[in-house]
Amino acid sequence: MDYMKETKEISAEEAIILWQASRLSLSKSYEKAPEILKVHDSVIGTLGNFSASIGKAKSKKTFNVSAIVAAALKNGTVLRYVAELPEDKRKVLYVDTEQSPYHCLKVMTRILRMTGLPDDRDNENLEFLALRKYTPEQRIRIVEQAIYNTPEIGLVIIDGIRDMVYDINSPSESTRIISKLMQWTDDRQIHIHTILHQNKGDENARGHIGTELNNKAETVLQVEKDKGNGDISHVSAIHIRAMDFEPFAFRINDKALPELIEGYKPETKKPGRPEEEKFDPYRHITEQQHRIALEAVFGLKEEYGYKELEDALIKTYMSVGVKLNHKKAVSLITMLRNKRMIVQETGRKYTFMPDFHY
Repeated sequence: MDYMKETKEISAEEAIILWQASRLSLSKSYEKAPEILKVHDSVIGTLGNFSASIGKAKSKKTFNVSAIVAAALKNGTVLRYVAELPEDKRKVLYVDTEQSPYHCLKVMTRILRMTGLPDDRDNENLEFLALRKYTPEQRIRIVEQAIYNTPEIGLVIIDGIRDMVYDINSPSESTRIISKLMQWTDDRQIHIHTILHQNKGDENARGHIGTELNNKAETVLQVEKDKGNGDISHVSAIHIRAMDFEPFAFRINDKALPELIEGYKPETKKPGRPEEEKFDPYRHITEQQHRIALEAVFGLKEEYGYKELEDALIKTYMSVGVKLNHKKAVSLITMLRNKRMIVQETGRKYTFMPDFHY
């Protein structure tokens, strides 16, 4: 499937018009993006931009985002989140891609309870979409129509951005959905906040889409369980364009609502060298390095058994500046197989697919 098929070529004339329209000039004034979401005095969300929350499973990411939505509906403070939406942008669109309508309704009810608004009837400023049953392509289309056809929209939550793509490791798909976020926020002058799972083994947002989010979002919040008490979740900024904020923590109270823990102090980092970032052959090696090394390996021989392939990869990747040990080579072979850059089709022998799509 060609995920980029929707991308239209523009004519030279159209490109010239866009080029001229994109020029900055010191003779013009440009408005600063209105600040709509803060933690204390630190800006985490502005109109025309997008942000993200990341966290491992069961870290209470959705509870945390519920607090952001509740603050927006109140146009006030919930937990440490302070919302200041303009009067003509008070509507919130919440998109859930993972949960059943039953569970989505529980989230919707929780948000209304956190604001003190009635939870037995719909609120005119909150629209909630349950999109679990649709394909990624359908979800993108539905969300796009909702964003462009909802008057007075100011904030959009996408709980489960990974479900807007088929393959979280596809650069083309990741670029496409991040470009959509940038287009939607700019065209409609809204703020979009997305939620993405973290890898189990490290602190990185999952997949190529996680890398793109980290690169393009104005703020990335991390929600994680307290190491000493699993009932407590704490929130910090791992990337923020504005001034950083002091991390804060919450627990779920007996009414099943998140409740701020006053005076929370996060565990201080242990002295000594920081832990080495986990090796990721997808992120830490470029496509060109892969291609040069693989062409060298399979230029010598057309097919390899596992052990001789591992030895050959360690040697040739060293020549392109990548030092591998046994553990890293195993991780590399897994990634190469997953991306079908190498295949194992004739018995147990591995062969090269030179026309691989990276």
